[in-house]
Amino acid sequence: MSVKVRLTRSGSKKHPFYRVVAINSDSRRDGRPLEFLGHYNPNTNPAEVSIDAEKIKKWVATGAEMSPTVRSLLKKQAQ
Repeated sequence: MSVKVRLTRSGSKKHPFYRVVAINSDSRRDGRPLEFLGHYNPNTNPAEVSIDAEKIKKWVATGAEMSPTVRSLLKKQAQ
């Protein structure tokens, strides 16, 4: 079982809202996650990023891979 930390899309058409989740890599984009880790709202100015870094560190320590988008959002939040 391979786990990834990636985004799932929520919200309505043309108004996206994303959740950061830990999910099996073979699950579909909006499939059932193992755990919710935060959210990203690009509709606000500036974009709202709220990610629990401790939970992500726990998942990465157990072998989960982060998607490039989640990695860049984590850096944006740290600034």
